[in-house]
Amino acid sequence: MRYFLELSYDGTPYHGWQRQPNAISVQEVLEDSLSTILRTKTEIVGAGRTDTGVHAKQIMAHFDFENELNDEDLSYKLNSILPLEIAIRSVFRVNEEAHARFDAISRSYEYHVNFTKDPFVINKSYYLKKTLDLDLMNKAAKLLLNYTNFKCFSKSKTDVKTYNCTITEAFWESNKDKIVFKISANRFLRNMVRAIVGTLIEIGEHKLDLDDLVDIIKSEDRGRAGYSVPAHGLYLTKVEYPEKFIK
Repeated sequence: MRYFLELSYDGTPYHGWQRQPNAISVQEVLEDSLSTILRTKTEIVGAGRTDTGVHAKQIMAHFDFENELNDEDLSYKLNSILPLEIAIRSVFRVNEEAHARFDAISRSYEYHVNFTKDPFVINKSYYLKKTLDLDLMNKAAKLLLNYTNFKCFSKSKTDVKTYNCTITEAFWESNKDKIVFKISANRFLRNMVRAIVGTLIEIGEHKLDLDDLVDIIKSEDRGRAGYSVPAHGLYLTKVEYPEKFIK
């Protein structure tokens, strides 16, 4: 039987999602806790592989177990032994062919930038001492929806078969001394959101203009795009699936 886990986590203490030989990861902590409760070695598959320091307000993962489980009971037990930085939101059974990673039809991210020095968001938001042209940044973000090949924003050493992504929304919101970039797409490339944000910030500083952004995208050259902003301001916020997979 296949089950989905819905969870959230503060990525600050972890070296990303994926299990690694010499560093603690979210996947490792979750698999070890699940194996302890189920009394059998249990592997999980996540909807994505967030980098070191990246957070998740909502991420999905699946695992298989031979017996039927009480969803609420398992959720309670997991939350009882998991560290405070990881929280299980729900556990539910799905069709056996459902896959947390490959069947996701949409993923959404946020990137947080703050302009006032605040010790309470050191690991949660990117502190900038600059004035940005938010209107121009939103015009640039809107241009992203006109394209599908985003090789220019991808990490250079990656084994993907295609650099095509369908972005469905991309915009900045302002809230007093903070701005948040929101973006949704059917898939994302490695480092894509952080590279987009860095490029949009350079546009907001008037180091680049809208025509430069178009040229960068068409060039498919990562070296021409802006810098990659720090990981700690990035949040995976939502993963969506077809309703047919939910039993």
